[in-house]
Amino acid sequence: MVLLIFLTAKVLIELWLTSLNLGEGKKRRGEIPEAFKEVIQREDYEKSIDYMGAKARLGMISEILDGVIMVVLALGGLAWIFAQFSSVLPVGLGWDALLILCVMLVLSLPGLPLEWWGQFRLEEKFGFNKSTVGLWVSDKFKGLILMIVLGWPPLLGLLWVFESFPESWWIWGWGLFFGFQLVMMVLYPMVILPLFNKLEPLEEGELKKSLMDLADRAGFAAQTIQVIDGSKRSTHSNAYFTGFGKFRRIVLYDTLIEHLKPRELMAVLAHEIGHYKKGHVPQMLGVSAVISLGGFWFINWLITERWVVELFGFDVFGDGRVDCLPALLLFMIFSGVFIFWLGPIMNFWSRKNEFEADAFAKDAMEESQSLIGALRGLHAKNLSNLVPHPAYSFFHYSHPTLLEREGALNSDAEKSHS
Repeated sequence: MVLLIFLTAKVLIELWLTSLNLGEGKKRRGEIPEAFKEVIQREDYEKSIDYMGAKARLGMISEILDGVIMVVLALGGLAWIFAQFSSVLPVGLGWDALLILCVMLVLSLPGLPLEWWGQFRLEEKFGFNKSTVGLWVSDKFKGLILMIVLGWPPLLGLLWVFESFPESWWIWGWGLFFGFQLVMMVLYPMVILPLFNKLEPLEEGELKKSLMDLADRAGFAAQTIQVIDGSKRSTHSNAYFTGFGKFRRIVLYDTLIEHLKPRELMAVLAHEIGHYKKGHVPQMLGVSAVISLGGFWFINWLITERWVVELFGFDVFGDGRVDCLPALLLFMIFSGVFIFWLGPIMNFWSRKNEFEADAFAKDAMEESQSLIGALRGLHAKNLSNLVPHPAYSFFHYSHPTLLEREGALNSDAEKSHS
């Protein structure tokens, strides 16, 4: 079966790339590369390699476990789970939507032990974990409620579209899905994120004034800059841009403010503004729209070619349930096996956007050292891998490596002075 071939290839490629990355870290362990001697202390450099290795080994276990589960599901396991819920849930659009959610919930359970281990053993060992078991359980419970509250209505709408427009449902369904995606981009930072984290406007003072002045100079009309209490779960630092139009906002982790100097924070803000000014968000939406449209077309093909669905152990329906349910589940669970191979292309595009945002930040700050200092600080505090294997970073890194970003920023600086 084509799926099993792609699945096996995916697992083997992932294990091979991870092994290359582990080998690269072991080879580079003895001496800090010249380019990084000003970036990180020897002790932290060794610790970053250990951290990478621990995450890589846990990732390999997770990859093998996922692969085994996917094989079991492909050989009839998914159809069996579906049949169990189908036998106890009533027939009807609302119940059919709930059936899909129940199957997805069951399939998320095997990954919980490894997720727990990663949080309370691995992250704890390297000093990053700030969460508690109670908070972790609370997050999972909230996630379950959100999955039902936010997942059930669009699924119900999709099933209604399928029943109402059997010939062209996939086009209307894609429109419904894409519209929901846009709504969620607006609602997530305002409604969903506050359920897990506390967000507050950056307090008044010299830092806020500097950041707001920079936003004005860069042409980004920001009403406020928000700070998220990321420190309640982890000491990792980050910043991100979310929303669009008048709903856009920039969020800074409290750990980021703690770790970086004011000028470095300004450079990080300028980088995030660069994503907005360069149109990266509309580009992302456009790519997502094209990929999702192709996905809906493929689901329609699965529904039309009933023999494909039957290969996975699903019986032809005669109990009144919506015919598209098996095809929807197959796509939701196995599409990642094929999308995986698009990773290098998407990462290449993402890295290009990061270089553009870096260049924008350099121009906005009228110098590059503040951003370089911020990137060095973030890599050091997060124990980021400074020496990834080229093949691994090519396949997995959505951001350029620190050395690549510094090289581009310094190159641009040299050009501007020549």
